[in-house]
Amino acid sequence: MTTTDADVDVDVETVAWFHCFAGIAGDMALGSLLDAGADVDEVRALLNRLDLPGWDLQVEAALRGGIACTRAIVSGDDVVVRTHGVIAALIDDAALPPRVTQRALAVFRSLAIVESALHRRPVEQVHFHEVGGHDAIIDIVGTAVALEVLGVDDVHASPVATGNGTVRSAHGWLPNPAPATVRLLEGVPTYGRDVRIELTTPTGAALLATLCSSFGPLPDMTVTASGFGGGAGEMDDLPNCTQVVIGRRATSTAVGPGQPALVLETNLDDVTGEQLGYAVAAALDAGALDAWVSPVTMKKGRPGHVLHVLTDVARADSLRSEIERVTGTMGVRGTAVERWPVARQLAQTTVDGMTVRMKVTNGRAKAEFDDVALVAAKTGASLHEVASRAEEAWRSAPGPEGSPAR
Repeated sequence: MTTTDADVDVDVETVAWFHCFAGIAGDMALGSLLDAGADVDEVRALLNRLDLPGWDLQVEAALRGGIACTRAIVSGDDVVVRTHGVIAALIDDAALPPRVTQRALAVFRSLAIVESALHRRPVEQVHFHEVGGHDAIIDIVGTAVALEVLGVDDVHASPVATGNGTVRSAHGWLPNPAPATVRLLEGVPTYGRDVRIELTTPTGAALLATLCSSFGPLPDMTVTASGFGGGAGEMDDLPNCTQVVIGRRATSTAVGPGQPALVLETNLDDVTGEQLGYAVAAALDAGALDAWVSPVTMKKGRPGHVLHVLTDVARADSLRSEIERVTGTMGVRGTAVERWPVARQLAQTTVDGMTVRMKVTNGRAKAEFDDVALVAAKTGASLHEVASRAEEAWRSAPGPEGSPAR
């Protein structure tokens, strides 16, 4: 972090922008990040934490329309149809970096919500066919891992190209783009190409709809790397690949134009405290930036609550549907806002030999509550004592490369 002459704090963040001129699929997203410099051995090492035997990731150099690109090829003999719950547990149990876990879970949650709506089944009972196999799991989790290896803080994308005609799926022949792809791309700028190939798959659409904070031209940045992820074959008039551009940009904490966002709200007077807690957790799992509840007095003096959900514009429709699903509300309103998030880093320290994760920003560190609670339960110490010890341990530890304590 640096300080300008006007004494305004400036943070630098890493940005990724996916150029989807020929659409996007999970393997193309992963391939583009590997082509941009994500270390494949580091990606494989993190993916090996998944309790998912029998898969293999090969990386091949290729040409698509004369453009040099990287193909990420996942193989395996997996024919298991997995539920959303099984995949979520697989990711949760893998001890991946927190941001990888959060991003991967959010993508599969988006897929589950869409599949639930399309097949009229509860989210918990959704069975994944194409996106439940080795290739889709490795593509999605691998993309989240590669973003982390590259240190990407914010993800953006261009308008998304889709194909035409029909495509074959586990459910038979479907229109192209597939129904799941169309649902996932609601609120996302798209355009069609008269190409009878599935340019954008449900996996690719879920990655964009879940991870991207905006869609449009290349955002302001200083470009540091770029790469192309190749699709399975050549096309006559279009390079079959997805481009990613990586860059760095400065963000000021001074008041000025912020990131556009929406606050979705609904008034509730017929839910229990447990249901309110579930609604907040469900919104966060579905990709909300934040969620909270406020007590209010409603008409005729009835006590009630307002559920507030902060979201980026691209996820507004899916989160509105999720709010309606979990609360049974008869309506949701939205307010356009701006946000100025402060860049944060994830670190860790130890208390009594146990790891405690830390959120660090502007020299301040806060211990993750779940880790604090676990240490407190095992040691008998109070929550306050464990949190204080964790923060003190972080402050007294040497900085990077042996620099003085923080």
